[in-house]
Amino acid sequence: MEIISGTKLATLLKTKDLEWEIIDDAIQKEFVFEDFIEAFGFMSRVAILAEKQNHHPEWSNVYNRVNITLTTHDAGGVTKKDLRLAESIKGLI
Repeated sequence: MEIISGTKLATLLKTKDLEWEIIDDAIQKEFVFEDFIEAFGFMSRVAILAEKQNHHPEWSNVYNRVNITLTTHDAGGVTKKDLRLAESIKGLI
């Protein structure tokens, strides 16, 4: 898979209206919810998307916050897989 980085990645994120930060060889976003139940429900929905796409995020949860990092480890950076999952996650909000 082709790695997408630098200006091209920033442009694609903006074009797709994805408000993710570029951190090293990944994209990252924090999601904040009313409470733990909403955060956990969101994580469950993301898990289903990730499984269907066979592309799994790095993530953490503390109470009402969910931090997600997307990168394609096999490729060594951000690929179309990451952008596709980010778009799918956006559809959940």
